[in-house]
Amino acid sequence: MSTILIIIIGVFFVIFCILIWLQPKYPPGVLTPESRFMTLAMDRFLNDMEREKPIRFTDQHLRIATDNYSYLLGSGGFGSVYKGIFSDGTIVAVKVLHGRSDKRNEEQFMAEVGTIGKIHHFNLVRLYGFCFERNLIALVYEYMGNGSLDKYLFNQNNVIGFERLHEVAVGTAKGIAYLHEECQQRIIHYDIKPGNILLDGSFNPKVADFGLARLCNRENTHLTMTRGRGTPGYAAPELWMPNFPVTHKCDVYSFGMLLFEIIGRRRNLDVEVVESQEWFPMFVWKTIDGGELEELITACGIEEKDGEIAQRMVNVALSCVQYRPHSRPLMSDVVKMLEGSVEVPKPLNPFQQFMDGNFPAHTTDTGGSSVVVTDSSIVHATT
Repeated sequence: MSTILIIIIGVFFVIFCILIWLQPKYPPGVLTPESRFMTLAMDRFLNDMEREKPIRFTDQHLRIATDNYSYLLGSGGFGSVYKGIFSDGTIVAVKVLHGRSDKRNEEQFMAEVGTIGKIHHFNLVRLYGFCFERNLIALVYEYMGNGSLDKYLFNQNNVIGFERLHEVAVGTAKGIAYLHEECQQRIIHYDIKPGNILLDGSFNPKVADFGLARLCNRENTHLTMTRGRGTPGYAAPELWMPNFPVTHKCDVYSFGMLLFEIIGRRRNLDVEVVESQEWFPMFVWKTIDGGELEELITACGIEEKDGEIAQRMVNVALSCVQYRPHSRPLMSDVVKMLEGSVEVPKPLNPFQQFMDGNFPAHTTDTGGSSVVVTDSSIVHATT
């Protein structure tokens, strides 16, 4: 009996060894196909989640990515922007801050990381990460292949069709509407202008430069500013009035000024062109008020097939730049009006206060001088 038991155990042992031998052979430390697939999928998921928040880079990381900052994309008062490429092929724009003071650098850094670093939208430029070290304060953004909108509006060598410009206007409005109405905390940009609208390789617009942005709880209907913000010529009148209540409607005003420049393909005031000495928004209103809208569209070089869209954009622009903030529409309504899904209400004269001289004059930007609109005329004053 014991012999038979030993034989049976021996047979099972041989079968077990054969089954083990028939199993696929994997080197030590290598996972099976199923477990390998699950791990790679999980790794990819976790990596994507990690990329959802800004990454902290070192000075060395960015020096390698930018080839020691050898490809300058542009520069300004804030600092310089360089093109870079990471080892995985991702092209980036590295914005190196070197303002007039450490405090100013810190304020701009915190404003940008604290706002755009927390949100994602197709029409907002993406912040990949940042560097904050003794020798380098920098922000790393997605690379926008076609640069900023201003070079397509004010440079005769870079021309895009009016239909495309309308799409740029709609996309920009969607980005601002997201900041105002869809974020957990409302974000006021304060500096909407063509130079801060970037275009990707397919000319999709993305709002950029959040160096002046502020977070605002939705319960707070306004902020009180202790100093002026924004760029003259685009900034709403209330931004230049000390301790005056400021709401998100200041961005609506700036967007309206941007629309005027898209319509005219020119700066709202260009002192270098004799025939354009009059402030363009005021000229547009006078033309509309005189029933000469079609003549205006023709004068702006807009083709007849785009006439209806252009008329809509003109009326939206006039609605956005109303002097009183509460008279300006919400940006979500601006999107609908530009797309034609809702009718644009007939705008009132947004410049009546300037014509009557009842309110402080409004300053605008000419690149090298300030201008003041008073009694529908333009007075130049050196900055």
